[in-house]
Amino acid sequence: MAEIINLNQFRKARDKAEKQARAAENRIVFGRSKKAKTLAEKEAAIESERLEGHRLKKPDEE
Repeated sequence: MAEIINLNQFRKARDKAEKQARAAENRIVFGRSKKAKTLAEKEAAIESERLEGHRLKKPDEE
């Protein structure tokens, strides 16, 4: 005799597996490591400091 399955549970499990696969793909495409994020933040801070150093007048002196 055939095994009885709950179609609702089967559908939910299938959808959950699809979402997990899509999430894994997104982590590869869009994800950055913590090291890469902190490096980018530090570079942005350094660039901002360099840019501020080249100002002729401070914003509050105008």
